[in-house]
Amino acid sequence: MNARLVADHGLTINAYEALLLLYRAEDQRMRRVDLAEKLILTASGVTRLLDGLEQAGLVDRAACASDRRVTYAVLTETGRAKLRKASRSHVADIREFFETRFSAEELDQLAGLLGRLPGAAEAVDEDCGAG
Repeated sequence: MNARLVADHGLTINAYEALLLLYRAEDQRMRRVDLAEKLILTASGVTRLLDGLEQAGLVDRAACASDRRVTYAVLTETGRAKLRKASRSHVADIREFFETRFSAEELDQLAGLLGRLPGAAEAVDEDCGAG
């Protein structure tokens, strides 16, 4: 799936997840340190990731008015558009992956089980699919 995201949209799975996390965040912005934690990346790893997303115009950097040490990653309109487009095919790929391996009954059971996990209710989004 990562190879397909890269080939079709120029996004790695980490870049896609970063855009998705920003999309779901309040005001579509997150502290860079919080983004690193959610992506399970080091500070330098998230910096490299965000530098590439900034160069592509998908993310902006913003300072915190109350604490100069804090920097935010902010999703741009271009980033939202890229995420919407990438999500359509990525979610279709995920759906195909599961549908070729499980019966409809098994998928219903799996959806019920996964739906009980913390945060599952927030994971489905009309514009950007599942994360």
